[in-house]
Amino acid sequence: MACYNDSRKVQGLFPVVKKQTLAKEIYDFTILCPEIAQRAYAGQFVHIRCDGFTLRRPISICGIDKEKGTIRIVFEIRGAGTREIAKINEGELIDVLGPLGHGFEVLESDKKAIVVGGGIGVPPMLETAKAYGENATAIIGFRSANAVILEDDFKANKNDVRLATDDGTKGTKGFVTQLLKERLEEGKADIIYACGPMPMLKGVVALANEYGVRCQVSLEERMGCGVGACLVCACKTNKDGKEGYSHVCKDGPVFESGQVVFE
Repeated sequence: MACYNDSRKVQGLFPVVKKQTLAKEIYDFTILCPEIAQRAYAGQFVHIRCDGFTLRRPISICGIDKEKGTIRIVFEIRGAGTREIAKINEGELIDVLGPLGHGFEVLESDKKAIVVGGGIGVPPMLETAKAYGENATAIIGFRSANAVILEDDFKANKNDVRLATDDGTKGTKGFVTQLLKERLEEGKADIIYACGPMPMLKGVVALANEYGVRCQVSLEERMGCGVGACLVCACKTNKDGKEGYSHVCKDGPVFESGQVVFE
């Protein structure tokens, strides 16, 4: 299957049909929006309007159910805008624009995939891992046990779940790169997908290069318009041997790891 950058984005008011709190200041919304769900693919994001703010807030798509016509978003309160979004309750309407961006390329389901997520970079990996079932290893990392989210969701996908925490209060003490190296030592992988802080991505890409495994990364950047019209989310990339800048919202958020210039 190819990855998609669908220009047929949809904007509208849609009902929140389920709301959960997963951890401190981390919220989980299921939104009934059939038009967006039908167009959405793993790795894309939606832009959410929050009352009192001019700019929308970009939130990764965590799950897609095309039959039910729903998408799932998991987000952390990181400022006044996301705090306002978190006030929306079940049954209320949320203003969504999407799907946006260039998503992950999902290979045949019998390929061996590794998804690596750090902190709030974990949610966008769930839909990608679902495509591979038991052929996916999900390596997820958090600060501590009380910050762990979605572990059971990856297990429900039948993924091989490996967990790390910075302080060792759950899973392996240390970083996801340690677990990734162990997994790569065990045997073949056809592709690695990663999302999380830039230092984590840099370490993942270094391991992918060392072991000769294709890697795609999803970048987390502040965004303005979300559709490539402004320069807020520009990142340095190298395409065809030429360094330049790409828009994370439009050209990404997913890039082949070799295209990203890590500074």
